[in-house]
Amino acid sequence: MQSTKPHAALLASPGMGHLIPVLELGKRLVTNHGFHVTLFVVATDASTTQSLLKEPYPHINIIILPFVDISGLIDPAATVVTSLAVMMRETLPSLRSAILALKSPPKALIVDLFGTEAFAVAEEFNMLKYVFDTSNAWFFAITIYVPTIDKNVEDKHIIQKQPLSIPGCKSVQFEDTLQAYLDRNDQTYIEYKRIGIEMPMADGILMNTWEDLEPTTLGALRDFQMLGRVAKAPVYPIGPLVRPVGPSVPRNQVLNWLDNQPYESVIYVSFGSGGTLSSDQMAELAWGLELSKQRFVWVVRPPIDNDAAGAFFNLDDGSEGIPSFLPEGFLDRTREVGLVVPMWAPQVEILAHPSVGGFLSHCGWNSTLESITNGVPMIAWPLYAEQKMNATILTEELGVAVQPKTLASERVVVGAEIEMMIRKIMEDEEGFGIRKRVNELKQSGVNALSSKGGSSYNSLSQIAKHCELSLHFQKAKAQGA
Repeated sequence: MQSTKPHAALLASPGMGHLIPVLELGKRLVTNHGFHVTLFVVATDASTTQSLLKEPYPHINIIILPFVDISGLIDPAATVVTSLAVMMRETLPSLRSAILALKSPPKALIVDLFGTEAFAVAEEFNMLKYVFDTSNAWFFAITIYVPTIDKNVEDKHIIQKQPLSIPGCKSVQFEDTLQAYLDRNDQTYIEYKRIGIEMPMADGILMNTWEDLEPTTLGALRDFQMLGRVAKAPVYPIGPLVRPVGPSVPRNQVLNWLDNQPYESVIYVSFGSGGTLSSDQMAELAWGLELSKQRFVWVVRPPIDNDAAGAFFNLDDGSEGIPSFLPEGFLDRTREVGLVVPMWAPQVEILAHPSVGGFLSHCGWNSTLESITNGVPMIAWPLYAEQKMNATILTEELGVAVQPKTLASERVVVGAEIEMMIRKIMEDEEGFGIRKRVNELKQSGVNALSSKGGSSYNSLSQIAKHCELSLHFQKAKAQGA
């Protein structure tokens, strides 16, 4: 007998920033709304991705789509965005074949930012199609709005460096603009504008944010006189979707060390799964940590000059060379107060630990939400993609972070300034205010996900009802035929 439960297919592009929230969405669809879920993941050789997928996810059918070699299709110097867009495009035949092979075809296809070209596959199989924007509403707003503006408006922003006004939303300063929009001749520009055109064609837009976090922007996306004319599809904020602290993480060196540190005394330093620093910046960061005299956990990987996203597709273990790329004597001088960890650490468990009182972060949206949902203030250190926009939200709108006077992506931030920022959030009066605000947002996120009237819970319930109605309509139509 055929199941009456809706069957949803999720498509995640490579990278932890997309895979983690898509997985969490799948788990909520199964646990809270009774879905069958099939998750399609584009294969990569990144060890962290493979290890994440080895974990048991009851009632989620995970299918690894074959690896696609795109080396002959892109420039060797292509950006991460271009690489992901082309990779997802070349995966479409495998996705179609994998859906055909399923015993029960899904009734809905939910794709992330880079999967919008899969809408054609969804339409072929008569599936509802949704986009899951794994970032914030402001990023979505600029992504769909830029393709609608004329060249003169664009020139004022890109060439004359004037702020870009978005109806009903905070204007985007030139300094925060996505690198993708700065060169019309680059393939990244073409791919991003295509994505911005395709996203509103969905039956709905899911977002990893919540009503109380971005009320103004979400209101503009729903207001037909503002961005509603561009968004078209209904908007469903369903966040914060973050990895839970799980019993599957063993008590390793980092967690054992944190157990012996005072309450909220440790600053955690990490630049995500793909971020890298230059040699000069790594030396200054080490100096700043040492000057601050604060306890720290620092996740390090070898420096790469002139490529802030240099580790995105290359997560090889570089632990053997740690002493060679840190300042001479740094490890010995900070042995009593700091812990340097090669390449990877259990970030969710670290941020949830009571000893951690601050997070120096690249401002990837996953890391941002993990910090907020654990009540941890931040030092905003954006590197690439929409991270500069995220940093602006954290510092100017939410007041839960501090950042360098000049963007770290524009210059080397010196040790003395790094020391000042660390002390500000760990010791100073200003830091106490930041800590209070981030704890208020933490509770707000908990409330949003509550099954007792939470705004994000209700949003996902609307998606579930939409899929159920579609399933019943298709059955009734088949019986009538």
